[in-house]
Amino acid sequence: MNTKQIDYCIELAHTLNFSKAADNLFVSQPTFSYQIKLLEEEIGFTIFDRNGKGASLTPAGAQFVTYLTGMREEMKRAIEQGQNFSAKYTDSISIALMVRQALYFLPEAIKTFGETHPVIQIEPKFHYENSLDIFLKEEADILFCLKEQTKQLSNTTVHELFSSRIYLITTKDDSLADKNLITEEDLYGRTLMVGGGSPDALRRVQHRLTSTGKIDYFNSPDHDSTLTNVAAGKGVCLAPGFLNDHSGQFAWIPFDCKEHFDCILCTHKNDNRDSLIDFVKLLKNLYENTVAFPL
Repeated sequence: MNTKQIDYCIELAHTLNFSKAADNLFVSQPTFSYQIKLLEEEIGFTIFDRNGKGASLTPAGAQFVTYLTGMREEMKRAIEQGQNFSAKYTDSISIALMVRQALYFLPEAIKTFGETHPVIQIEPKFHYENSLDIFLKEEADILFCLKEQTKQLSNTTVHELFSSRIYLITTKDDSLADKNLITEEDLYGRTLMVGGGSPDALRRVQHRLTSTGKIDYFNSPDHDSTLTNVAAGKGVCLAPGFLNDHSGQFAWIPFDCKEHFDCILCTHKNDNRDSLIDFVKLLKNLYENTVAFPL
């Protein structure tokens, strides 16, 4: 199966007409039909039923084309990335993290690094739930994560980055938004959003609060859903400071507790590229040299 046959198959699934599909792809109908026939022979089942009015997808064909379309899009992106890379860069450094705002200084780091290393591409990879797996498969060169997640990691170098505390998130017109520090008692009678893939330290705080019996709670599947519910007035939530995008949409008020998050960068021990070391140092310096930045 080649890319031409993939394109022919997807186009025919869209038009369900051999003549029109062939015209759209600027080939003769006999050539088009022959390539579809070769594809069906190769995969061992019929994709299209032929009839006098054109074609229709078989049940197996419909499923096949769905997967084929996704594969073609991935292939297109891979080709585009390769073209971009070959035109400008000689090497790349990929960094896996759960969300963009987790590393607030990442854009500044990429910009500064580009001034001293113009032929090396920094490639962020955002995976909300499986960034650790991406790193372990060596599909990323750097991993941003919490120190508690690295206990079972081997052949990994850990670079301490910053410590992040827990904040209460409310709408800006909430009465709690005027406080400088939130205590447990401030949340009595309120509804707290919980769950959503919360780190262990945050789960402990959530459990401690809800077990008082004085705070209602509402399960939310992920951070974005939680923020949507907060904006809708359904409750408030606690979150690590590193998730703050500093857009000003919500009030983030420090919560009075001892729990915090040790945020780190991980690299593979066998990756000793000078450029990788330089980029990690740059990120560390940006956090270390920033005075009173809320995290």
